[in-house]
Amino acid sequence: MSQTEPWTIGRLLRWTTDYLRQHGAETPRLDAEVLLAECRKCQRIELYTTFDELAAESLRGAYRELVRRRAAGTPVAYLVGHREFFALDFRVTPAVLIPRPETEFILLTLGDLVPGQDGRDRPLQIADVGTGSGVLAICAARQLPSARITALDISPEALEVARGNAALHTVAERIEFLRSDLLEAIPAEPRFDFILSNPPYVSSAEFAELAREVKDHEPRVALLAGDTGQEVIARLIPQSAERLQGGGWLICEISPMLEQAVHQLIQADGRFEIPSTVKDLARLARVVKARRRAGRRGLAETAQ
Repeated sequence: MSQTEPWTIGRLLRWTTDYLRQHGAETPRLDAEVLLAECRKCQRIELYTTFDELAAESLRGAYRELVRRRAAGTPVAYLVGHREFFALDFRVTPAVLIPRPETEFILLTLGDLVPGQDGRDRPLQIADVGTGSGVLAICAARQLPSARITALDISPEALEVARGNAALHTVAERIEFLRSDLLEAIPAEPRFDFILSNPPYVSSAEFAELAREVKDHEPRVALLAGDTGQEVIARLIPQSAERLQGGGWLICEISPMLEQAVHQLIQADGRFEIPSTVKDLARLARVVKARRRAGRRGLAETAQ
């Protein structure tokens, strides 16, 4: 390419795509477009009508810095400060896990189960355990306008991000935000109709093999569960059993490799009906759902 060729929008995108590909980006063209759209303060699709437009030096300077950081491994979502989830835009920072499409299956599962709760004389009570940026709590509040949501996270910085997103999407008045290690801040008594969670489920061995942009930039506390990957879910199951109404549901995202182990943990607790699995678009086990037994004492209770 000629050194005297002008830096147009199209040339910037071509050069940056090649550069990011050489630095290991999985989606170099998409990354290049998202970052340039952010610098131009426009929608990504608008770039396609401006390929021949000359890029000002100020634009190129701002873009150059974002591209440098992306090549060094910083996730695009953190560079632009937001990420789409369930057709809504959410602010994200390095204090929260970047929302992923697989987590939307928790909300799809919730939507499938809610009709079975018809005829209630009170609003649905829903907990989002490990809320992070608040995507599950906020989307549930928008899906179910009469529901009351409790969003919990161990990180005060994450809760600050979630509160801001709830205000952005005008549901803050229906969500209670609490700092909590899982459900420990909630009294151990039947309260919730649904408990939703995308808990840490990465094992120590898996964590060591994660892509650098995940391992080095996303919050470790939101990813790493322990040596087996089951540690946090093993704590969540009995805590959920204690706080679910009879007939209430635990809906939990899992690693596909943990499906059998999570089923065994739920059945060993004894307070849930037989769990089932929801698969994602790749036909991988993604969500486990389990219904709290009504009117029966579980193994953990009878052992006391």
